[in-house]
Amino acid sequence: MTVCALLLSACAQTSTPPQPPQLAATCAAPLKSALELNLYFGRDIEGGGEVSEGQWARFVADEVTPRFPDGLSVLNVAGQSRNSQNQTLRERTKLLIVVIFDAPAHQAKVQAIVEVYNRRFGQHGVFRTEHTVCAGV
Repeated sequence: MTVCALLLSACAQTSTPPQPPQLAATCAAPLKSALELNLYFGRDIEGGGEVSEGQWARFVADEVTPRFPDGLSVLNVAGQSRNSQNQTLRERTKLLIVVIFDAPAHQAKVQAIVEVYNRRFGQHGVFRTEHTVCAGV
């Protein structure tokens, strides 16, 4: 949570919602232009403890999969950042990756996922990146 909060504060210089990048104009067949969304969910809970694997699995099943039923990936990553006292902070993190072909229709879905996670696990934010890709099977 601390790592995600610090990363978010570094990006929170504007009050306008993030605008998705424009999808790539051309992709070699059979690939199609898409948006890759990366959400970094810190697992530390303020006041102690951590979001368990079971809690995470239920969150994905209840909140993420219904919004992105076509597929997603989850990786375990080690988050790291520095605080204002120049101390290195580390936090176990879940990286959720979704490839989206209907951008920007995904914005409301992502916002709902982030709001539920923050509320359910006492988080302050979820770090997010988006970039255009060519994707397909």
